[in-house]
Amino acid sequence: YVIARSDEPIDENGYFIDDKVTVRAKEEVLVVPVSEVEYMDISPRQLVSVATAMIPFLENDDASRALMGSNMQRQAVPLLKPQAPIVGTGIEYKAATDSGVLPKAKNAGTVVYVSADEIRVRRDSDGGIDKYKLLKFKRSNQGTCINQRPIVSKGEVVAKETLLADGPSTDLGEIALGKNILMGFITWEGYNYEDAMLISEQLVKEDVFTSIHIEEYEAEARDTKLGPEEITRDIPNVGEEALKDIDERGIIRIGAEVRSGDILVGKVTPKGETELTAEERLLRAIFGEKAREVRDTSLRVPHGEAGIIVDVKIFTRENGDELPPGVNKLVRCYIAQKRKISVGDKMAGRHGNKGVISRVLPEEDMPFLPDGRPLQICLNPLGVPSRMNIGQVLEVHLGLAASKLGWHIATPVFDGAIESDIVDCLRKAGYSEDGKTVLYDGRTGEPFDNRVTVGYMYILKLAHLVDDKIHARSTGPYSLVTQQPLGGKAQFGGQRFGEMEVWALEAYGAAHTLQEILTVKSDDVVGRVKTYEAIVKGENIPEPGVPESFKVLIKELQALCLDVKVLNDDNQEIKLKESVDEDADELEVNIEGTENQPEEKEEKEKEDSDEYDDLREEDVEPDLEELSLDDLDLDDFGDEH
Repeated sequence: YVIARSDEPIDENGYFIDDKVTVRAKEEVLVVPVSEVEYMDISPRQLVSVATAMIPFLENDDASRALMGSNMQRQAVPLLKPQAPIVGTGIEYKAATDSGVLPKAKNAGTVVYVSADEIRVRRDSDGGIDKYKLLKFKRSNQGTCINQRPIVSKGEVVAKETLLADGPSTDLGEIALGKNILMGFITWEGYNYEDAMLISEQLVKEDVFTSIHIEEYEAEARDTKLGPEEITRDIPNVGEEALKDIDERGIIRIGAEVRSGDILVGKVTPKGETELTAEERLLRAIFGEKAREVRDTSLRVPHGEAGIIVDVKIFTRENGDELPPGVNKLVRCYIAQKRKISVGDKMAGRHGNKGVISRVLPEEDMPFLPDGRPLQICLNPLGVPSRMNIGQVLEVHLGLAASKLGWHIATPVFDGAIESDIVDCLRKAGYSEDGKTVLYDGRTGEPFDNRVTVGYMYILKLAHLVDDKIHARSTGPYSLVTQQPLGGKAQFGGQRFGEMEVWALEAYGAAHTLQEILTVKSDDVVGRVKTYEAIVKGENIPEPGVPESFKVLIKELQALCLDVKVLNDDNQEIKLKESVDEDADELEVNIEGTENQPEEKEEKEKEDSDEYDDLREEDVEPDLEELSLDDLDLDDFGDEH
């Protein structure tokens, strides 16, 4: 086909003005007479997606950066107070209203009632009432907050399809993913080296980039072999202080402030009868009651989480809720928290210009304009030339002029403002044509050596928040096979010290550091407990032992029928212990991972001891007359075992 460009000039009757027009035909661009044209493009933005069509000055950005800009708009976090961009592309309203998530008037009418969670409209056609329920503080799958706010008022006349409320990230029906921020391209004491961003404390204080996050936690009471689990307030070995916000059902109250480790749902699980110690048997004999054999399996707030309980949902079979097989009761708790912008959060513009916050500076120390306004963000000028996303500079210039003139500007993709338009706007607003101003150092009050590009850029806060990524571990869970710490934040794991990191320490000759990383900090099962004990008691740290992974390696070689012996310097064989139980018994401290080993040892001892050996296979007839039954007390048979 022969296809004409969308911006080819046409008259009011829809005919081409020029005799010859530029067209695309197969792979080439030609100029042909009007009579040969078959089709014409509708709009220059028809060849890009919705997200890409929301980048102003897309034509001035390198393709790879434009791709980043499109992808990062999807990662924007809905903010507390949305704000539409000063410099947009004109598609923001359509993108938001056509998304289908904003409530629109089904029929024309008059608004008769407005509250935070409901709007009622009296229909013009028959006088009936249309009700529109709004979503309030619901959790999205990303853990962000879905909240709708009415934008019509009582008595307002609305036409069909009129927007009634704003949702998350919309401002009066326009998509509003970020904020218009006064920024300058200026370095400041190295704090914007390598794409870092320097922000003003004003953004924290005024909640400019504050967002609400809601986390969901669930506890389920199941049927176990030993009996059903129970959701209750009566939890063994838990003080009253820990239960102060738990109601009589064993569930946390709405509105309670919780920190990591606090109980959300009290739950006990029956455990098998265990061997009682002599002392416990004595106490049982004195007080006669048999305590419930249960252990505490309550749902607690995970490490590093905190917030306020905003909702609790309870599902049971009695209420007719659908539950998975084996589950009797399901409780879901929702914890909300307000997250202000902080060091380590990731932010980005719409042109693929992303960065991490390196420092929050007091307002009075930020560089300021001649009229006294301090900048809100300082970006590195070196982030522009090699990246070839010049669109951000044009956006800043146009934003500066538009904010002074009080305009909102739409500059559509491939069909927007050109250099002369921007210069005209700057001139109209009373700024110099290059868009640069003198900036003063907030600390000394002296002007900087050169004039600086300053203006308004639309900046988004992305979902990569430092609170979700920060992680630390002292002791915690260990892998069963290798006995090494697990990995990752979700498992409360350790940091991986891989092959290459080992080479780095070897190159430095850091032998002791390397030894402790490969043994007591990882999989020397006894050594790590002894080290912990020594640190607690303030003693010297003992010699490390043999790592478990080394024993696993030898076992795998033995599985290949290779007889492997470990020799010392004098060629004497070193016996590797098959099990760590003898040592584990002497330890006074227990860190996770060496649980349950002493019990296994007792059973092993019973099997190994000689007194059982002779009795293994023989059937012995007891001589009943020799047994004196008088000495036996009935209580001796009271114990199940």
